[in-house]
Amino acid sequence: MSLDSITTSVDEAVSGFFEPIATWLGEVVFYSVPVGGTALPLIVAWLVVAGLVFTAWFGLVQIRKFKLAVDVVRGKYDEKGSTGEVNHFQALTAAVSGTVGLGNIAGVAVAVSIGGPGATFWMILCGLLGMATKFVEVTLGVKYREVHPDGTVSGGPMHYLPKGLAERFGKNGKTLGKVLAVMASFMVLFFGLFGGNLFQVNQSYAQLVSVTGGEDGLMGSSAGALFFGILVAALVGIVLLGGIRSIANVTSKLVPAMAGIYIAACLVVILVHITAVPAAIATIIEGAFNPQGVAGGVLGALIIGFKRAAFSNEAGLGSAPIAHSAVKTKHPASEGLVALLEPFIDTVIICTMTALTIVIANPASWAEARAGESIGGVTITSDAFATVMPWFPYILTVAVMLFAISTVLTWGYYCMKAWAHLFGRSQASEITFKVIYTLFAVAGTLLTLQTLIDMADAVLFMLAVINIIGLYLLAPVVKRELNSFLEFVRARDAGEITDDTPSDEDQESAKATV
Repeated sequence: MSLDSITTSVDEAVSGFFEPIATWLGEVVFYSVPVGGTALPLIVAWLVVAGLVFTAWFGLVQIRKFKLAVDVVRGKYDEKGSTGEVNHFQALTAAVSGTVGLGNIAGVAVAVSIGGPGATFWMILCGLLGMATKFVEVTLGVKYREVHPDGTVSGGPMHYLPKGLAERFGKNGKTLGKVLAVMASFMVLFFGLFGGNLFQVNQSYAQLVSVTGGEDGLMGSSAGALFFGILVAALVGIVLLGGIRSIANVTSKLVPAMAGIYIAACLVVILVHITAVPAAIATIIEGAFNPQGVAGGVLGALIIGFKRAAFSNEAGLGSAPIAHSAVKTKHPASEGLVALLEPFIDTVIICTMTALTIVIANPASWAEARAGESIGGVTITSDAFATVMPWFPYILTVAVMLFAISTVLTWGYYCMKAWAHLFGRSQASEITFKVIYTLFAVAGTLLTLQTLIDMADAVLFMLAVINIIGLYLLAPVVKRELNSFLEFVRARDAGEITDDTPSDEDQESAKATV
């Protein structure tokens, strides 16, 4: 029996078993209600409302403290002797690498096809709101992180939900928090294996095949698929062995490189069509409030834009705090401010650049997709670039590879922390996880397992329901942490304290030692 027939049989068997479960779960999690002639998924409304609430609660923190966030990333307010494993910039790039991915390339093209150019405007707005949610969850991630004896750090919803709820609500909060932590760990692990690993490898391999002659080309055979899968698995396994320090070292170079390549390509298209830019911007704004041919009109464009942004930047899902928790800092809110830059980079910059490039280039495939034809999002984006650079599919392949590998690496770290919470931090436990995770990378080139990928999406957004309830309950803690950090910044800027001045954390530690 050939490898192709084996993998086809596995795909069919898995789909046959899990399809009813995946269908039911998707219908529950992504349940939609009719609004103005279109359908609004309640989970999208849940994420957007959270962004609105936290934007109001913290007084437009994403705008008022944007410059301060940049200063923190630059290291202006670093303190010697801070607990943690990586600096602010490395933590940011590690988390960004988990959100910036194929959705920024393909998903945006689908959004402007279904929701028209106006969906871009609402996508930007949702990204700006998501910055506030990201600030809250990451502050909590650092506040309630666990520092292990070997200096490594664990954080995320599986830590701040039980600790934070116990601190605020006592015994009942502790019990509820422990249950939610187990659920959160399972959800992160399940999505990471199928959505953050297998799917990313599968899609990057598909792009590689398309530029190397298709199924009859160099990489189209089963042997080519296996070779690519083993290569990616080996790279991921080597980096995972080094933990977050190794991942951060890679992503701190990979993320700027991949974002730079992609944004540079967008700029080339935009500059070639520079005279069309004002008209394109006008089309986006007009399409936001007076869309043509979009189901549901303005609400339809708004919902599509919000959906794309919410699915892209993962604000409120509880995944990013896992990476950010490893940062070297004595002030949790400092990293919360750094994290609010994530949705800005992911959605406001990269997703918008993709949309603007498509609107300006106006490829034939985009017009066909808007007319109702089934065309892949990657194809539309690739065609937009090809209007200026016929050879761009090769550059796009490099970008897709970088996006996919960085996502696989970051979700490997997220999964490892979730696995450790469920099965312990022993050496045997961690090795078992790393073997399983690398095998999933190999499987990504051979199997589609679309049913399980659909389930993974639903499971991850189930986590958002649990996570955001916790964020609401713990928001007062975040307010105190923000005020504490702002007072530190004021004193530091005024020269009242220096890098050598003991912090409150140091003084408390000294008292405990005595």
